Amino acid sequence: MRRWLLVLAAALLAQPAAAKARADHVAAMSYNIRLDLASDGDNAWPHRRKALAGVVAYYAPDIVGMQEVLLHQKQNLEADLPAYVFVGAARDDGKDKGEFSPLGYRRDRFALVASGTFWLSPTPDVPGKGWDAAYPRVATWARLSDKASKRVLLVVNTHMDHVGTTARLEGARQIRRWIGVHRKPGDAVVLMGDFNSPTTSPAYAAITEPGAGALRDTLTISRTPHFGPAGTFNAFRIEQDEASPIDHIFVGEGVSVLRHATLTQQAGGKLPSDHYPVLADLCIGKGC
Repeated sequence: MRRWLLVLAAALLAQPAAAKARADHVAAMSYNIRLDLASDGDNAWPHRRKALAGVVAYYAPDIVGMQEVLLHQKQNLEADLPAYVFVGAARDDGKDKGEFSPLGYRRDRFALVASGTFWLSPTPDVPGKGWDAAYPRVATWARLSDKASKRVLLVVNTHMDHVGTTARLEGARQIRRWIGVHRKPGDAVVLMGDFNSPTTSPAYAAITEPGAGALRDTLTISRTPHFGPAGTFNAFRIEQDEASPIDHIFVGEGVSVLRHATLTQQAGGKLPSDHYPVLADLCIGKGC
């Protein structure tokens, strides 16, 4: 009996520390889901919707940034993933026309303080293309308050242009400046998305180069070795082997990275998207 009481007491004493550890831990995922195109044939959205939602539901990230999401796909995801609230406007008209880069957060964990969308262009408040971009490009942001710890996260999700090199570089600079202006003291910053930029690119350097507002690549600062392939674009081919990721998760000061992975779930060689999702387990605060 005495031994049982000692074990119980130890367990009870450990509970506050375990709860604190959970409060410090945030799982972030970036996932380009590929827009719904009938020309994709067997890889079109209706054939992979269930598998893609299953990946997100299984890993259950606290925050998830998606790209290439059409309105009906967003509605499908809201139905398939009821644990999440998705915010963000479509890029063509600032409402529901064209692709979204929606930002999802777990409704049981976070309260939304504020959110919005801005365009990667010299006129960020007006829908339209910037520089040499082939399409309008947006960044979706949310300020989230953790219901338990009251810690605030400033999260930004984006999808940079696949053609315009100047658009990618200027878009990266714009996002870094935007975060610098809008970050409040104590905010934990997370930036994620499909940057269409390998680690050797000027756009990647614009985000990570030392100086005020520099962000860090979660892959390079993970405390445990990266899991999965280096590349994140797969073109629906499981054998594709890219040398560098183009989908990234970056963090600001005060955020540590416990684990980092590129997830390659497939069924019979079929993939849920032409990009792999990137998952980073983060720890926020001095206790990390």
